Amino acid sequence: MNDENQLTVLVADDEAHARRRVRDLLAAQPHALKVFEASEGRATVEMIKGSRPHLLFLDVEMPAMDGFEVVRAVGPEVIPITVFVTAFSEYAIRAFEANALDYLLKPFTDERFASTFARALQRLKEKDQSSFGLRVASMLSSARNGISYIDRIAIKTSGSVQFVKVRQIDCIRAAGVHVNVYSGGVAWLHRAALSELETQLDPRQFIRVHRTALVNIESVVSLSRCSHSEFDLLLRDGSHIKVSRLYRSRLEERLMQTL
Repeated sequence: MNDENQLTVLVADDEAHARRRVRDLLAAQPHALKVFEASEGRATVEMIKGSRPHLLFLDVEMPAMDGFEVVRAVGPEVIPITVFVTAFSEYAIRAFEANALDYLLKPFTDERFASTFARALQRLKEKDQSSFGLRVASMLSSARNGISYIDRIAIKTSGSVQFVKVRQIDCIRAAGVHVNVYSGGVAWLHRAALSELETQLDPRQFIRVHRTALVNIESVVSLSRCSHSEFDLLLRDGSHIKVSRLYRSRLEERLMQTL
């Protein structure tokens, strides 16, 4: 650390209550801390490059630019010691564990936060920045080259399991803590979180267009502007989904065109 008397921490999360929780837990630590906040990916990148925080709490799932895209934009060689904060289920965080990267799985306890924070401090004392960057680079490389995605979803119904082929899915919408999977005009309730399912699907095929919706790009028939910054998607099953302002850039990146 450049200033041994004060640790600079950046908390990056699109949810205000999540940032507040981390700040409250940081305030309980017996260290002199200077805490900054960022609510979206691009601002996070700018603050990392400009303020050079010692420690970063980075939400993996943020609109427009997620946590991994933030790391790529900054560069693993200069990314600060980072604790990845995620709502992904246990199977999806094996990449963090395999590369010895710290993470907090939402919802986390005060005790879990304290132990993770202590490990991060130890890495700072050991000047572990370069090896940390290498581990992050390894994880991102594996994510690009080694991930396989599911080709069908096993949906449990009363007394049986229905297999729905991914390519035949039109969209997936959040339904409380679960999701509804829409295929050919039929909706199936699937007991999985939207964020969890998103990690299992090929991002080239399924795009997050709203906080509550994923769409199959092959199912999109047309789109129309419904406000200055929002669009309405017409899907092949005749349904409509709004593209929110925060997620518009993801669709533009996939189409490689400006809307």
